[in-house]
Amino acid sequence: MRVSIAGAGLGGLALAQGLRGAGIEADVFERDPGIVARFQGYRLVLNPTGFEAVRNCLPARWHPLLDEIVMDASAEQLILDPQLNEIGKLGASRTGIVVDRQVLRHLLLTGLTVHTDAALTGYDVLADGQVRAQFAHRDSATADLLVGADGVTSAVRGLLSPQTTPTDTGVRFVIGRTPLTDEFAGLSKAYGSKIAGDGVSLLLGAMRFRTPPKQAAEQLAPEVVLPGTGDYVRWAMILPPNGSLADLTAQDAVLSRVQGWHPLLRALIEQADPDNSALLSIRVVEPGERWTPGPVTLLGDAIHATSPTGGNGANTALRDADLLRHCLIEANEGRQDLLGAVDEYERQMFDYGAEAVRSSLEKLPAFAPTAKLS
Repeated sequence: MRVSIAGAGLGGLALAQGLRGAGIEADVFERDPGIVARFQGYRLVLNPTGFEAVRNCLPARWHPLLDEIVMDASAEQLILDPQLNEIGKLGASRTGIVVDRQVLRHLLLTGLTVHTDAALTGYDVLADGQVRAQFAHRDSATADLLVGADGVTSAVRGLLSPQTTPTDTGVRFVIGRTPLTDEFAGLSKAYGSKIAGDGVSLLLGAMRFRTPPKQAAEQLAPEVVLPGTGDYVRWAMILPPNGSLADLTAQDAVLSRVQGWHPLLRALIEQADPDNSALLSIRVVEPGERWTPGPVTLLGDAIHATSPTGGNGANTALRDADLLRHCLIEANEGRQDLLGAVDEYERQMFDYGAEAVRSSLEKLPAFAPTAKLS
């Protein structure tokens, strides 16, 4: 069996690793001009399902390394005012495993061949049931299955399910990160909580590695090369829907809205790495009607993009990867046919994917009260 995967995000790479470990050929095609063309280095909180999915997709020999480059997370989920006084509770305390997206992505890339500058332009289902994918700047590729793991603007989804389109919630947010120094020790109660300002919310989260990733790889898995990422604070400000950002940089957009806030909060933004800050929109993709079964399917944000306020986007994509890996192994070993395996994957994925989107949208008004949800 051979599988073509469009998209080198966490879900697509996890699937490729899981298939590779089972002896199934998997080719990854990425539309970006280079594998690190965009910065993708923010912390993620993985729930037990998401973390177990990553472990299932990775070779067992890398499990000790994975365990060393994460941290346990526990947050009270308080609501604080701009002077860091507690004024309420956001919800029940939350626990999980914290990973850095860039570090995890480098681990998932290890040993894989990723074809970059490979924007998918179309595909054809051939007479023998295989699928041939066409790309803008490289030769076509033929496989038994094409998986669209190519994000919110998925080219594969546009062809497979053109009626399924992203919805812009109107909410914008700014995300960035700042090195975690002793200066910011006083912010510890704000990690995992919401700081509520005048029409904006600021969210903070710490990333403290058990062992620095580069050092951990050298000690535990020398064939893996991880970046020299240090501990940091990830911050994100959710802005009023359709608020004007003018021509501000990501950093200035936040600083302009935290005048008079606690000095530590202003210092955190002022000392942020400007190259690792971005202005983003919150768009969702809700799974609609199933498409005609065939040798093409979707994974992750391509079919169920969630609001980040749900904290379940990466978890759901990784769950997809693990489930599809399992179903394809069943087919490869002759326990069911390929289309039956894909159908089983899609049946389950549509159910929990739709629930993940719904849950994330339910939580959005707590951060952006006038968000457009339909």
